[in-house]
Amino acid sequence: MFYPDIESNKDKMTENIEGKTVLVIGGAGSIGSSFIKALLPFKPATLVVVDTNENALAELTRDLRSTKGIYVPDDFITYPMDFASPVFEKMFRKRRGFDIVGNFSAHKHVRSEKDIYSVEALLQNNVLHAKLLLDLLCEYPPEEYFCVSTDKAANPVNIMGASKRIMEDVIFSYSDKFPVKTARFANVAFSNGSLPAGFLARLQKLQPLSAPSDVRRYFVSPEESGQICLLSCILGENRAIFFPKLEEAQMMAFDEIGTQLLKAHGYEILKCSSDEEAIEKAEDLKNGSNLYPVHYSVSDTSGEKPFEEFVTDTETADMDRFVSLGVITGKQIPDKDRITLLFDKLISAFDQQETTKEEIVNIMSDYLPNFEHIETGKSLDSKM
Repeated sequence: MFYPDIESNKDKMTENIEGKTVLVIGGAGSIGSSFIKALLPFKPATLVVVDTNENALAELTRDLRSTKGIYVPDDFITYPMDFASPVFEKMFRKRRGFDIVGNFSAHKHVRSEKDIYSVEALLQNNVLHAKLLLDLLCEYPPEEYFCVSTDKAANPVNIMGASKRIMEDVIFSYSDKFPVKTARFANVAFSNGSLPAGFLARLQKLQPLSAPSDVRRYFVSPEESGQICLLSCILGENRAIFFPKLEEAQMMAFDEIGTQLLKAHGYEILKCSSDEEAIEKAEDLKNGSNLYPVHYSVSDTSGEKPFEEFVTDTETADMDRFVSLGVITGKQIPDKDRITLLFDKLISAFDQQETTKEEIVNIMSDYLPNFEHIETGKSLDSKM
């Protein structure tokens, strides 16, 4: 999808990447690793990858070293560490910063807001620790800083999406120190932890599929996810938000994806009325049945809205600069005092033992007036 824009801007990309030092945080994940693969053809001099998933870092290294023709710089190293840890600060200061910094470390699932403890972990990673990183970057300002956002940040209805919308303000509040960019984009098809990836895992284990029948989403491939992030990081103006040009008709429902996947594997669909019925019927698959049980139902979990969007009514988008990308422009440096007050409220709330999820939602809603949290009392963890 983004290949024409990469090709037409290849000289600029090369100029801004070749010979540069690059730090990728969360680089072992689906999007971070795709960003790295999109970056390497432009031959950076240094690539440092930080991620808390040690096994995924090992697989990333094996993947890069085993791919024919891929460029890997001599100064390439992976670190299994937390970017908010003291050891990360030591490493960063020893290297005296980096020319290009991409941050892909994030809680990305709506299911990560099941209770106050998961909410705190989500906000620590997506918001509070993000500021710690930005403060550290000020010691050695990068030429480019990119942090991934989400389509769920536009008119958010869940804490994850609202956290990313706040993250946009946080990084933009540092845009007078160094250039900052971000991207809102669709679900990454078959990425780690995604529902379509779960379909493949269920299929491998002959377990039933479950999906909402009333939720539609935009999708990009893993390769495309890395490309849009690279284009935003290198070609975006300060405080730019990139997003893919996708039409509403291109959205797909999760039950449709499950059905088409099973048909592609030669199965017929057996619709069940509950998770329990689907689990029971799945036993027949072990005896060679060609009928694959599924449970498709209307979504009743917190934080889900029927469809996603990239741009709000109050934002201006340039749809002409790129073939396959729109760019939200005209973002101003946010009110730093408001952000400081928000952080003070969140930190104070998390310091209390009895703070509730509802209180955190209220604090976030005070900062984001358009945050209309959908609370049903049910989490995705209660479903298959």
